[in-house]
Amino acid sequence: MRRLGKTDLYIKRVGFGGLPIQRASQEECDKIIDELIKHDINFIDTARGYTISEEYIGNSIENKDYEFIIATKSMNRDYEGMKKDIGISIDNLKREKIDLYQMHNVKIEEYDSLFEENMAYKALLEAKEEGKIKNIGITSHSVDVIKKAIEDEKFDTVQIPYNIVETQGEEVLKLANDKKIGTIIMKPLAGGALTNAKLALKYIISKEYIDVVIPGMDKVDQIAENVSILDDKIELTEEEKVFIDKIKEELGNSFCRRCEYCMPCIENINIPLQFLLEGYYTRYDLKEWSVNRYKSLDKKASDCIECGLCEQKCPYNLNIRGMLKNVAKVLGE
Repeated sequence: MRRLGKTDLYIKRVGFGGLPIQRASQEECDKIIDELIKHDINFIDTARGYTISEEYIGNSIENKDYEFIIATKSMNRDYEGMKKDIGISIDNLKREKIDLYQMHNVKIEEYDSLFEENMAYKALLEAKEEGKIKNIGITSHSVDVIKKAIEDEKFDTVQIPYNIVETQGEEVLKLANDKKIGTIIMKPLAGGALTNAKLALKYIISKEYIDVVIPGMDKVDQIAENVSILDDKIELTEEEKVFIDKIKEELGNSFCRRCEYCMPCIENINIPLQFLLEGYYTRYDLKEWSVNRYKSLDKKASDCIECGLCEQKCPYNLNIRGMLKNVAKVLGE
């Protein structure tokens, strides 16, 4: 067990990510929760936006003689919306108190406004004072957001993508660890792009500044495989390092790290979001959710005018125009 930052939460370094569970059934979720207990995986992360995930998990953990540590999150940005979501989460998860409630997927342009009167952070502080939540966290795909959150010291934890091909958050994770702010890693398999799960998780756990990684799991057999890395010596072999370099080279020309240097787009397309949704569709098998989310966007991949400005700004020299065409083909015009 490892302490999550300076909170009083002690967790196993491999946790459970609740995003994919929404495509399972309640019965399958029950079996997964039983398997988590068997392997003493006590940290569960879900979100209001994961459709049925909170409800499934709440039903499965109710009346279990096991002390799970539950984290969830909301994308509501105003006071009333966040307050309402906290209440819904408590009901869904069947808990009197939620261990960690996080502001979810915060963008840099909205960060400062979250602390204004009648905005979301106030609702989280009130919920903490009322004993409805224990700790406050933040998640983002933006390194700049996480850096500001660490510097402001308003959060107990930060959550960011980090994996073999997405290492742009390395320095801010080290900074958070130095300040004893809990570090939670999402997207450890790069949205399914990394197929060797054991190596991908070992790569992350080998970093001492990372507290917990939360791979998404929707099948019982995934649990034993993922947690098995904790039985090994958490140190990469030379052979593994060579293989990791090979993976980086192979994915390097076709994988968006969501650094957002390509932004802003002159057509106001959220370029990294397009690739994220395509990844959910093709690698997480969340087809209906991804298509519906894509169709709700004001500007889509199909609106690209192929000016090429984004490619000039991309530090990874990605063929963004070609990748956007593929998104439009996969998710629809």
